[in-house]
Amino acid sequence: MATIQVRIDEKTKKSAKKVLDKVGMDMSSAVKIYFKQIVLTQGIPFSILTENGLTVEQEREILKASDEAKRGVNVSGPFETAAELKAHLDSLK
Repeated sequence: MATIQVRIDEKTKKSAKKVLDKVGMDMSSAVKIYFKQIVLTQGIPFSILTENGLTVEQEREILKASDEAKRGVNVSGPFETAAELKAHLDSLK
């Protein structure tokens, strides 16, 4: 059996331990499960999210759209009435 040492900040370690304690698992077992899942899935066994709860790609798309909107690119409207907006949306179908 091999030994792995991991350096992690104390706050993250304590927070993770609280979650693991609630499900009755110790840190070592959680790490073993994580590595087993990496092997089984041949990759990271979950979506990696940003602090905003989005995938990196989703966040990139939102930031791109925001930048385009600020520059007036790919922007429709403003619409004077709900009917104008509806007509515009219907034309996109």
